[in-house]
Amino acid sequence: MAGKKMSVVKGLDVARYMGRWYEIASFPSRFQPKNGANTRATYTLNPDGTVHVLNETWTDGKRGFIEGTAYKADPSSDEAKLKVKFYVPPFLPIFPVTGDYWVLYIDADYQHALVGQPSRSFLWILCRNPDLDEGTYKELVEKAKEEGYDVSKLHKTPQADLPPESESGPKDTKGVWWIKSILGK
Repeated sequence: MAGKKMSVVKGLDVARYMGRWYEIASFPSRFQPKNGANTRATYTLNPDGTVHVLNETWTDGKRGFIEGTAYKADPSSDEAKLKVKFYVPPFLPIFPVTGDYWVLYIDADYQHALVGQPSRSFLWILCRNPDLDEGTYKELVEKAKEEGYDVSKLHKTPQADLPPESESGPKDTKGVWWIKSILGK
């Protein structure tokens, strides 16, 4: 299955995709803390057509975040294949790190999505709400499996019943979570 060409959403309405998305599940990655909770992404359309990306997670009551920019990998294509560029480390943005962000599935109401990338090393199940009903979750897992993902790697992300609403709160301004994640601690 891994050699199969991945299906990607065509004609994504970028304006409808903007806003807050909660991470329901993902493949663990060294770029996110292992014990992160209430993880979410907020997308805002920039005047130049790129997208401002704000990724946040809470660890031990502190907010860690990183900001970046997303843009179409091929401006002439109607496929939802994006590139996302972050500058790391987040507390001293020096080095650009660019990754693929492919929208593999989105429902007609733009309420839940499956996002991955060509190597199948990263996968996210996203929802507009901090919880997703089990039936829809299983459907998205099945779609990921059909695209060649090893869904046994999926890890559900803890989300509070009342997630933090603002971007305030104690911040991990030193980027400790990012350093720990790189070091595997």
